[in-house]
Amino acid sequence: MEKKKVVLAFSGGLDTSYCAKYLSETLGYEVYAVTVNTGGFSKEEEKELENKAFNLGVRAYRCVDAQEDYYNSCVKYLIFGNVLKNNTYPLSVSAERTVQAQEIAKYALEIGADAIAHGSTGAGNDQVRFDLIFQVMCPEMEIITPIRDMSLSREEEIEFLKSHGYEMEFHKAQYSVNKGLWGTSVGGKETLTSRNYLPEEAFPSQIKETQPSELEIEFKNGEIIAVNGENFDHPVHAIQKIEKLASAYGIGRDIHIGDTIVGIKGRVGFEAAAASVIIKAHHLLEKHTLSKYQQMMKSQLSDWYGNWLHEALFLDPVMRNIETFLSDSQKTVTGKVFVTLYPYRFVLNGIDSVHDLMSDQFGSYGEANRAWTGDDVKGYTKIVSNSLNIYHQINKNIN
Repeated sequence: MEKKKVVLAFSGGLDTSYCAKYLSETLGYEVYAVTVNTGGFSKEEEKELENKAFNLGVRAYRCVDAQEDYYNSCVKYLIFGNVLKNNTYPLSVSAERTVQAQEIAKYALEIGADAIAHGSTGAGNDQVRFDLIFQVMCPEMEIITPIRDMSLSREEEIEFLKSHGYEMEFHKAQYSVNKGLWGTSVGGKETLTSRNYLPEEAFPSQIKETQPSELEIEFKNGEIIAVNGENFDHPVHAIQKIEKLASAYGIGRDIHIGDTIVGIKGRVGFEAAAASVIIKAHHLLEKHTLSKYQQMMKSQLSDWYGNWLHEALFLDPVMRNIETFLSDSQKTVTGKVFVTLYPYRFVLNGIDSVHDLMSDQFGSYGEANRAWTGDDVKGYTKIVSNSLNIYHQINKNIN
């Protein structure tokens, strides 16, 4: 009798290693393991993951390089929207999981899988992100989640793997690290408290540079086309360049506290050097090149976009509507932004753009006016204040 096929989201960690063995040995599935690289793996690491998967007895293994698709479908709009969850977090992991889940679902459909599996626990956001995408894209497939369904402890998983002849380094790292194109999350005992900050050694990128250096980022219609005069064929490579330069200064480190999808408060450390610098640089360029009301509307829609992305609602059509607005708003967001990098921080020095609305031909703030007269302002303020005058005259006896 032909075995049923299951596609497993495979990271190579303890949970997904357990899943690979459990699905094949206990449930009798043919396991097709998939790793989706959204910027977290080198070619050498990809090869190690492939070897690990086959040692666990999977039927097939695939590593999908989704870095450019990740940027094109998601990261680009996080930049356009200057999205920082709770004014802090660039949604590094939230965005990744959505793209990873879609790639895994596509593969499951491609091979005609009977089921689809992931190693999430029942305590976090990722279970919702994977489940929701799978339910929408593969509604007929069973979703299998052994770690969540059996509430397995780390010790139980290790014992199961050993009993099935699989040996690996089972030590638990002091800090859990999830690396990707748009940032790296860091979790440890400190992030389980409301009080303590992560120590220096918890962050993967240690400080290598102490002397200030200049960084020039060139945007065209909101997308990065050059860094320090070097042109790139795709913004992914520009992001990687900025990450290399800025992470050497320990830039982009913080702890985010937010509301999880499952209704509890959660705390996660992160370092996102490129994301931090790019979002702030892009925002500065927008402040020079967009109108007042463009910025106001963008700010509101970007908050919704970031929240819905975090809440696993990426496939809702309203997200495509917001992306259309964000893309259209970038028509004049072209120019260079000048940044100075320092240890743990950076300074935005200014911009240069042909679309700069801060033009002295119309006036200089607090210095000179060339497009209006004092009498124009007197008339304007009289009209604008008229409704307020009526209100306060009618209600002058109200405290």
